[in-house]
Amino acid sequence: MSSVKIELRQDQVDKIHSICDLFGNQEGELINVLHKCQETFGYLPAEIQEVISEKIEMPAAKVYGVVTFYSFFTMIPKGKHPISICTGTACYVRGAETVLNEFKKQLEIEVGETDANGLFSLSCLRCVGACGLAPVVQVGDKTYGRVAPDDVKAIIEEYKG
Repeated sequence: MSSVKIELRQDQVDKIHSICDLFGNQEGELINVLHKCQETFGYLPAEIQEVISEKIEMPAAKVYGVVTFYSFFTMIPKGKHPISICTGTACYVRGAETVLNEFKKQLEIEVGETDANGLFSLSCLRCVGACGLAPVVQVGDKTYGRVAPDDVKAIIEEYKG
């Protein structure tokens, strides 16, 4: 996975600055700033992290450390329809791995990647609290239960149109 250098426009830099201002440019508010920036831009590439680092006067390495430590932050743009496969114990025991492998095959991407047209990204998560429906797949906010490898193609097709 290669890192692509992105150019931030002035309006984007201004938006990051206003988010930092919203949280008083305080180092202790870094996680809130990162959440709000990711909510706004969809992900947190190095360029956004650098702007945050300058604005709240914190080393870029420290910002990067927080972004990479917490699994809910991403430095890769998510697809329009992020797909998450639960790999918690109940889902795993009931075949989540074969479902995950079918998504990887159908989409031709690995976990943590986004397909070429930006429609789908693939991730794993631990327990969505629907163990009775295992294995569980989430596409955006929609949850699918008792998913079998044969269901994967239909789930993907639902979001292609």
